Amino acid sequence: MPLGDKPETAVSDGKGKIFVNGETTNAVIVFDAINYKEVVRYKIDGGEEPTGLAIDRATNRLFIACAGSQTMVVMNAATGKTIAKFPIGDSDGLVFDSQTKIIYTANAGGTISAIREVSANKYEFVETIASEPSARTIGIDYITHHLFLPAAETEPATNGERPKQIPGSFHVIEVGK
Repeated sequence: MPLGDKPETAVSDGKGKIFVNGETTNAVIVFDAINYKEVVRYKIDGGEEPTGLAIDRATNRLFIACAGSQTMVVMNAATGKTIAKFPIGDSDGLVFDSQTKIIYTANAGGTISAIREVSANKYEFVETIASEPSARTIGIDYITHHLFLPAAETEPATNGERPKQIPGSFHVIEVGK
């Protein structure tokens, strides 16, 4: 299905809609999971270059990590209305733990931002957790609630390019309490 955008991440509401981050238009593209037709496009208010995306199916809220604006946006999945915004970092990944109600973003610079969903319309910053500068993507084990971030040692960036990984330095960081 042509989206007219650079798709980054997709999630489903479990009710027939799929949401996709459009990285070049700063939008969430909603389409029907049965006929693959676009339903609507929501402009992300205050978010640029959306990368990570997760959904709370119980509250119908989308959590969007925006690398360009270094912002996490909470959006109503039914209306596209922005509910909350938080400064994070240059993030490429985001996960939502539906049991603890905490959203985690993996940020370049070596941090993880933790934000709690208090209710469908109320969110609060919890803490910044140290990780490593190259750890920008994230996964979660929903049983242990531990986070997993791939990382590697890198050489300094040159000419505006991304830093190059040092061969043999790849490892996975596990974060848990």
